[in-house]
Amino acid sequence: MKKFLLGWFLGWLAIIAGAYLFVRSGHAPVATQSGPLPLETFFAKTALHAAVAPAARLKSPLPANSDNFFGGVMVYNHNCAFCHGEPNHPSQIAKGMFPPPPQLFNPDEMVTDDPVGITYWKVKNGIRLSGMPAFHAKLSEEQMWQVSLLLRNANKLPPAVEAALK
Repeated sequence: MKKFLLGWFLGWLAIIAGAYLFVRSGHAPVATQSGPLPLETFFAKTALHAAVAPAARLKSPLPANSDNFFGGVMVYNHNCAFCHGEPNHPSQIAKGMFPPPPQLFNPDEMVTDDPVGITYWKVKNGIRLSGMPAFHAKLSEEQMWQVSLLLRNANKLPPAVEAALK
């Protein structure tokens, strides 16, 4: 049993030392054009999904109406479009980011199927190591809910709201 425990301990020590040497040697992919580290995507997605899961139950205190959509447009245009793009105009800065931010008005990257509470959580808290900042200190609760409602309904906005986004 002692040999097993010693082998187990030495095995883990070798893995930790190898990982340290890999990072310390400068071989870890840290440039934005580099791919993710082994298991990086798995751990990042798993942790994010676990953290935001309770937010799926949050309901917006604001109705999904034109007034709130227009409020969301103001927030989006001033705080989000730079990275997340505008309808039919993807962000140019996003091409140099890793991970690339979703282009939230591209049909393949919309968050219209996410519960509004999850989008609100991401706006309020940000996402570590992704470039997504937290806006809890910059935006009011109303503004965070307005932009979350806008994005939740991005595929069915009134024409006047769509026009305001451009």
